[in-house]
Amino acid sequence: MNKRSTLGILMALSLFAQASIAACDDPPARRVNWLGCDKQGADLSGVDLREAVLTRANFNNAIFIGARLNGADFGRSQLNKTDFTEAMMLGTRMVGAQLNDAIFVQATMSKARLERAMLAGADFSGAEMSEAKLYKADLSAATLENAILNRADLSEADLTDAILNKVQAQYATLSKAVLESASLQGADLSYAKLDGANLLGADFSNANLSRADLHNARDDGAEFSGAQLDSTIWINRQRCRPGSVGTCQ
Repeated sequence: MNKRSTLGILMALSLFAQASIAACDDPPARRVNWLGCDKQGADLSGVDLREAVLTRANFNNAIFIGARLNGADFGRSQLNKTDFTEAMMLGTRMVGAQLNDAIFVQATMSKARLERAMLAGADFSGAEMSEAKLYKADLSAATLENAILNRADLSEADLTDAILNKVQAQYATLSKAVLESASLQGADLSYAKLDGANLLGADFSNANLSRADLHNARDDGAEFSGAQLDSTIWINRQRCRPGSVGTCQ
């Protein structure tokens, strides 16, 4: 038997072992294993599921209001229309999860992992998401008003029609992100990277783009009235003059 075949067998046995110890009837508890379990519509408000294994499970329409989910793993789970209002989610993993129309209002999500997650129509109003990873996430028509996204990674994310008014996204990475028709009124994007981004029809009215990098972005129809462009790197790689407002001078 060659090494590749042996490795494949070991991986299959590992997955089987994980599935075999998943106890779907176990009560919610720290480090519980609910891999592949059906918890659709469950009310899990205020529970402690820190570091729990919650992958490939069905949590559609479930309620996690105020739950403690730090370090939990929801990878590839179904979480559509699930309510995470005010949940503690430091470092929570939701890579590749289905979270369309989910609610994260006032949730604490610093360093959460949501790469390639489906988050269309999700509500992150007032959420703390500093250093969160949202690479290639689908955030179309999502609401992130007043959210904190400092140093978050949203590179290649889809934010079409998203609402990001008054968002705090200092040093955030939005390289090659799609922000077409998005609203970013009053947003703080100072030092953010928007290089190669699609900004068609986006509204940056009164936003702070000081020292942000917009080189190679597409800005047809975008609105920058009242926007601070102090030392911003503009579409054509020109650096705007200090004190520029509304127009890169």
